[in-house]
Amino acid sequence: MSTLHTVNKSAFERNSLESCLSVCKANASVLLIEDAVVSALQNTTISEQISAAANTGVKFFALSEDLRARGLSDRRVMDEVTLVDYAGFVKLTTENDRVQNWL
Repeated sequence: MSTLHTVNKSAFERNSLESCLSVCKANASVLLIEDAVVSALQNTTISEQISAAANTGVKFFALSEDLRARGLSDRRVMDEVTLVDYAGFVKLTTENDRVQNWL
């Protein structure tokens, strides 16, 4: 059973992403939305955790509209994170068996 985990809080302010990563299994997907998109940036304190999870088969996505809304450049996004638009968000929800929100 595949799960899409959505995280909306910055990893630099809350532990939502860290909690999410502690239960993610291979083939899970993590979508970073709202303030959580800052976690997709390269060379941060959370980058190594995302890379490690990606190496186990967890797929990472970030909502491009939320990245732009925060004035962040997509050039700074980690290679392990795929940017998606709202249509991509919807597609992820239909491709997974369930959605788990991390607030």
